[in-house]
Amino acid sequence: MAHIEGIDLIKQYGAGEAAVLAVRDISFDIQSGEFVSIMGESGSGKSTLLSIIGALNTPTSGKLLVDGADVYHLGQEERADFRRQSLGFVFQNFHLIPYLTLAENVMLPLATLKTGKKKKATMAEEALDRVGLLKKANRLPSQISGGEQERVAIARAIVNRPPILLADEPTGNLDSKTGAEIMRLLSNLNDEGATVVMVTHSVEYARYAGRMLLLSDGQLVQESQSTTESGARGKGQGSSEKCLNVLGA
Repeated sequence: MAHIEGIDLIKQYGAGEAAVLAVRDISFDIQSGEFVSIMGESGSGKSTLLSIIGALNTPTSGKLLVDGADVYHLGQEERADFRRQSLGFVFQNFHLIPYLTLAENVMLPLATLKTGKKKKATMAEEALDRVGLLKKANRLPSQISGGEQERVAIARAIVNRPPILLADEPTGNLDSKTGAEIMRLLSNLNDEGATVVMVTHSVEYARYAGRMLLLSDGQLVQESQSTTESGARGKGQGSSEKCLNVLGA
């Protein structure tokens, strides 16, 4: 299960006249198995909100519940366990270790897992196979393309099969064709049961999600459900048109 609920979330940086409200009283409900995109202009609070959902950024006030558990009431070790067991992170800049092979990069989240090296290697191979890169497992990141590096980052995020996948601008450094391939991969993972929450600037890629949250100046200003059951995932059309109209798409 991976039901995510934000209740009256506020994130403030600084104090007094210098205070900045990055997230302003945001509430949302993401059901298990949903694919939700978060959109907005630069500085709208998208990445801050995603970091709160990822148990990385304690809100000034409000609650983040995952399957009913208050994430920020967990101790530091418990929260670290939650991140390791329940969350997979995909970043715009890949964050691959250049001197490690693709398989070794994918194995990194398994470092604290109490299981043998052979089992970890098998899990990494399975993750690379899911993203179509098993045959390149022994290559270094510099020996593959940018799109393949992003697929390695996704394999690393899903190696321990977390129920929640968080993606922060996963197509930001990719050309349109490669970006579409990454979006189809995320859609396939969602079809397999993962709850996917993605920050994006791209109206086109936001359409792959079944629902869109639109932020402006730290506030949730609009929310739109897909017009179809599947959210037109993989087709790049048909979802969250009201939010897209607000964006001028």
